Amino acid sequence: MAAALASAAQQVDESKEDENYGPLLIRKLEQCGISATDVKKLEESGFHTVESVAFAPKKQLLTIKGISEAKADKILLEASKLVPMGFTTATEFHQKRSEIIQITTGSKELDKLLGGGVETGSITEIFGEFRTGKTQICHTLAVTCQLPIDMSGGEGKCLYIDTEGTFRPERLLAVADRYGLSGGDVLDNVAYARAYNTDHQSQLLIQASAMMAESRYALLVVDSATALYRTDYSGRGELSARQMHLARFLRMLLRLADEVGIVVQSAIIVSISCFTLKSVWSCRRHK
Repeated sequence: MAAALASAAQQVDESKEDENYGPLLIRKLEQCGISATDVKKLEESGFHTVESVAFAPKKQLLTIKGISEAKADKILLEASKLVPMGFTTATEFHQKRSEIIQITTGSKELDKLLGGGVETGSITEIFGEFRTGKTQICHTLAVTCQLPIDMSGGEGKCLYIDTEGTFRPERLLAVADRYGLSGGDVLDNVAYARAYNTDHQSQLLIQASAMMAESRYALLVVDSATALYRTDYSGRGELSARQMHLARFLRMLLRLADEVGIVVQSAIIVSISCFTLKSVWSCRRHK
């Protein structure tokens, strides 16, 4: 009897831990007095977590049909109660930073340059000329993010948004063989989508947000973030519109990193094609 009670208590604790793990699903707002109808409207508009609502400006909520100013105020108030958005001590922030892990790139020397690997909870940008290895690194990370943490992995799945048609599952199988992983399992853990225009690219990011809220994804890859902008926007006359659209897309990435990054240990990789006279390859991080 005692063993049965102990087992039941352990299951309850695990259930509570699962509920508290990761970002808060948008349905949590129903427990705070927000109607199911309004929660559904938020979800249909691309808000899948409480964090995404808390981080959104009020004017964005007002664009949702059926959400009045009074409702928007109440939704933001309840979301802010669930998501800490005020000041904190440097000690607490340091503790959060200590929980961040690094995902190996597959290259010891590159990992050294990055301080151990690709950092979770942030965006890592890879840019360089054609055929400098950007896409290969993205493929390698799509596999290494599935490794255990003690092997410099992220113990999670990968979301891969491909804008240039360069994704090749065969590359994943080769990397999986290098690390002794099951090729079939590795492929099953990679969710792939091809983006065909800049609007579609942004829409896929909204879908990725929903998927990352429901399951553990250790990595989001966008390869390449800028390729479609070169064809969808041409000439100086569309320069301003292109920059604004690209800025919104990058802002969506930053918000996604804030929503799920540190909590579920996710990393975001953005590949950007550059055309320069000199062959260069570099990485930089956005905090």
